[in-house]
Amino acid sequence: MKKLLEQLNIDYLLVNSTNKYLVEYPLLSENARYTLTGFSGSTGDALVTKDNIYLFVDGRYHVQADLEAKKGVSVIKLQLGQKQDDEIKKLIDKSKTLGIVSKKVSQSRLESFSGYKIKLLDVDPINDYSEEHNSNYETAFAPVKYSSPPILITNLEEVSYLTGLRDFSNDNSAKIWAKLFINNNERILFKDDNECDSFLKNFKDEIIVDKKTINAHDYSLINKPVNKASNIAIMKSVKSREEIDAYKDAFNKTDKAVMSIRQYIEENDNLSEYDIAVKLREKFIEYGAKSLSFNSIVAINKNSAQAHYAKNSKEVILQEGDLVLIDCGAYYESGLATDITRVFVKGNPSEKQKQAYTLVLKAFLNCYNSYNNKEAVTGYEIDSFAHSLLDNKLEGFVFNHGLGHGIGINVHEAPPNLSQNNIAKTVIQDGMCFTIEPGLYNSELFGIRLENSCYRLNNRTYSFVKMGYEKKLINFESLSEQEKKWLEEFELL
Repeated sequence: MKKLLEQLNIDYLLVNSTNKYLVEYPLLSENARYTLTGFSGSTGDALVTKDNIYLFVDGRYHVQADLEAKKGVSVIKLQLGQKQDDEIKKLIDKSKTLGIVSKKVSQSRLESFSGYKIKLLDVDPINDYSEEHNSNYETAFAPVKYSSPPILITNLEEVSYLTGLRDFSNDNSAKIWAKLFINNNERILFKDDNECDSFLKNFKDEIIVDKKTINAHDYSLINKPVNKASNIAIMKSVKSREEIDAYKDAFNKTDKAVMSIRQYIEENDNLSEYDIAVKLREKFIEYGAKSLSFNSIVAINKNSAQAHYAKNSKEVILQEGDLVLIDCGAYYESGLATDITRVFVKGNPSEKQKQAYTLVLKAFLNCYNSYNNKEAVTGYEIDSFAHSLLDNKLEGFVFNHGLGHGIGINVHEAPPNLSQNNIAKTVIQDGMCFTIEPGLYNSELFGIRLENSCYRLNNRTYSFVKMGYEKKLINFESLSEQEKKWLEEFELL
């Protein structure tokens, strides 16, 4: 790495986890941060210096990063409230040069390093591989009416939303891989980068862009860029009645797949995490899924303490008394991602398992029900409430992530957001869809997370997920009468 920095004539190199479309879940073959560090999580970048390689991860990935990071990589574990780029800047001498790959950083993020010496790199020196994405577009919804002066949209979820098109040819994705140019009622869909580059270079008038979603390379090609925050993200986050109905159907099928896997676990012995994950994929397909929303998490015992565990090991076998956490979802015809997490136990649970499960269940029931008939609710408010219910409530266990996220064409959308981030201060509007997923984790024992995908309508929260909870894991004497009544909405299994 020191030799590479010298060859590039830079002192530091920012290594991103994303690809040229700035997506959250690029293929690992496109992920330079993974190539460099071995860490496979969905978020978190790396900084190369002449003396070290630093990997930055949030609370969901602290344990996973320790397990996956290559020798010589220093893991920086961000705590709630800490921002990655603030910590990166602490390691950089402003008088020295930071290299950033222009196609893998948003223009907005690039500008946040104002005052630093930046060298933009046209080619990624760690991993310049870019997957050729097949194009097999299907119509899920009618195109959204959207008229604008010249505007370039590069966010793939926004392009998919406006066109009503979906592409299921890549697993864990329903978005189409293209850029969209709109000029009043004219629409041009660019599937080819070279064609788009040429068009932008030759277009002499102003083009509206959102610096948060356009990469620095594309931005540099525009003759007269006009930065304007996209209102498409808000439009996309407020689901229509047609989308809500499509989601209800998709979650009905998702519930059936997860119920089937619960039965599979109950009726079979010596199952590995891998066995369960394979069977779960089969069940999703059986109930009509086009693909998975993301690679299913099947985590037994200590592995369940990793919020985004990704191994699904063939060696880890579910034994009597073991706990298994399953976080999964799928895409159906609508191309809207489902997301659910449930926890099961093989045989009889321990008191500690019941104690943790019940605390997390209580947190879900209260966060789900306590804001009904209330106007102007924010995810920030609900997340704060969840942490007040779970933080320091069970010795050795932590709740180290946000309470939830928006869902839609991508399994993670914002807005809405339920966390302590600024975006979570956005009011949750009617039609917005989001998860509520409190959790408690002990890296030496196990983790519990219970996740329902929900939507807001007429100042009430409703659950798409109808699948119930494990009766044998609940300490009913710890539930209030109100909580017991709330629990009646969900079947006890």
